[in-house]
Amino acid sequence: MKKLSILYVRTSSIDQNLDRQRVQEANFDKVIEDKISGAVALFERPGGKELFKLISMDLVGSVSFWQIDRCGRDLKGIVDFLHFMVERKIPVHFIEQGLSTLNHDGTENPISKMCIAMMSVIAEMNRNMIKSAQKEGIELAKLKGNVFLGRKHGTSEDPLKFLSKSKNRRAMELLKKNYKSVEISKITGLHINTITKVKKLMLVM
Repeated sequence: MKKLSILYVRTSSIDQNLDRQRVQEANFDKVIEDKISGAVALFERPGGKELFKLISMDLVGSVSFWQIDRCGRDLKGIVDFLHFMVERKIPVHFIEQGLSTLNHDGTENPISKMCIAMMSVIAEMNRNMIKSAQKEGIELAKLKGNVFLGRKHGTSEDPLKFLSKSKNRRAMELLKKNYKSVEISKITGLHINTITKVKKLMLVM
């Protein structure tokens, strides 16, 4: 039985350039798409769970990503995923970088391994820089007496303060585990609208 060549694509509210990731989709047997923050571990995403199921059924011949940060934004998450795939002799390809984890004979490619490790570190650094810049922007706005001085009538609440509330933190944990909003509402007592707001802020923080 022929195993599937899979193209995995991911977008979030920050990066919507899906066409670029799908440019070679005609070359693959199946495309799996996620619309979720890259901070969520790959196999915890809806599409990632589908990919994991196909791997468990021994139906996957290869998995391709447009670039390394599509499968994770921190070094540990990327390394854990690649180790999982190498153990199962499933090659992972990164199209933009032209890298593959395995050689044609199924052995691990040491040059690609080194390059992927370096790029994984860069992906994590970029993620941290974005978060740091966002935090600095909020703090600067506070100092200037702008938007984030606290909640006033008719204004928005400071996103960091909003997400730091205990129930909202709990909601974030459950969202990352792919709980449905209705389930989270029952567990935390939060209104569905509040959970929706938490979900939106998670994509940009």
